[in-house]
Amino acid sequence: MPSTGWSPGVVPYGADETVYLVVDSFSNGTVYRETEIEKADVETIVGDLLSGQYNSPVRVVAFNTLEHWSEDVSSDIAAEIQMRCDVDGVPVPEYLTDFVQSHVHPVRQLALRLV
Repeated sequence: MPSTGWSPGVVPYGADETVYLVVDSFSNGTVYRETEIEKADVETIVGDLLSGQYNSPVRVVAFNTLEHWSEDVSSDIAAEIQMRCDVDGVPVPEYLTDFVQSHVHPVRQLALRLV
């Protein structure tokens, strides 16, 4: 039988959701961490990162199969983690320091010229 190249979709028809996956590093390599589809939203991912559910996160990738796009959103997630820690008045957890430092772009503050 000839192959059609078609395979069944993972995302149910009509499910217009953006899914977030974390690339995690282990001593023997990096992997996309397995997660339940219902728990692949940005709030859950940020919460799981802050609670130490990942070994050594390298990047976060978002994708939407219905809209046909994917994007590295590591800098957005790192900025969200930094903001939440700042609001709570706590330092970024040690296990996330490398992730946040490598993805947060420094905010450039312009000086006002005094006349």
